[in-house]
Amino acid sequence: MALLPDAVFMSMPPMPFEYQGRDVVARFCAGIFRADRRFDLIPTRANGQPAFGAYLHSPNGISLGTGRYVLTLTLTGDRICAMQR
Repeated sequence: MALLPDAVFMSMPPMPFEYQGRDVVARFCAGIFRADRRFDLIPTRANGQPAFGAYLHSPNGISLGTGRYVLTLTLTGDRICAMQR
């Protein structure tokens, strides 16, 4: 969450869900990536931007793809100014 500026924006097209602001986006991500859930985050790229696939470990040992997160970085490349899930 330290990489998110105050005005970070998150969307989930084609669903109409949008979140703006560091606290709101952090709460959303905390709900997805809770301590009682284990994920593998696999780095990739989408549309030339950094991204990662999120794979949730299920009780039967199979990892289930739960989404791809595409990151938009600030011009200096040191912060995440937007995310699309």
